[in-house]
Amino acid sequence: MRKSYYAAHTYMILGVVSGLYYRELTKYHHFEGETQLSVVHTHLLALGMLGFLIVLALDKQFGLSGTKQFTAFFWFYNAGLAITVLAMVFRGTGTVLGRTVPEAVAWFAGLGHVVLTVGLILLFVLLGKRLTADEPAAAGAPESSGTRAG
Repeated sequence: MRKSYYAAHTYMILGVVSGLYYRELTKYHHFEGETQLSVVHTHLLALGMLGFLIVLALDKQFGLSGTKQFTAFFWFYNAGLAITVLAMVFRGTGTVLGRTVPEAVAWFAGLGHVVLTVGLILLFVLLGKRLTADEPAAAGAPESSGTRAG
C-alpha cells in the first residue's frame, strides 16, 4: 500500500511543479497560443495523484498489493503515464519555444497511452478476481433492505 501512497504523493508534487513550469515558461516567452503544457498539470494530478489515491483505497478494501499482478499494474501504469507526460512536455515546450516538433513525439505519446491502458487492464483483472473471491463469503449474508433505523 505504501507504493500507492508514495506514487500519489510524487504525482502531486510533479503536478504542481508542471503547472508552475507551464505558467513561468509561457510568461517568460510571452506565449499566448495553445500548448500541450497546459494539460500536463491536469494529467499528473488526475491520472497520477487521484488515480493512485483511488488505488490506495481499493487496495485497503480488497488487498490488491503484494501480488505479481499488482506489481505489473503498478509498473505498467507508471511507465505509461511517464512516457505520455514526457511526450506532452517535449511537444509543449517545443511549441512555446517556436521549434518544430518531430512527428515521432505523437507516436511516443501513443505508446505511452497503450502502456497505460495495459496497466489499467491489469488493475481491472486483479480487482475482478478479488471481487469474485469475496462473493462466496457474502452469498450467505443477508442483504440490506436499504433502510436505516434511526
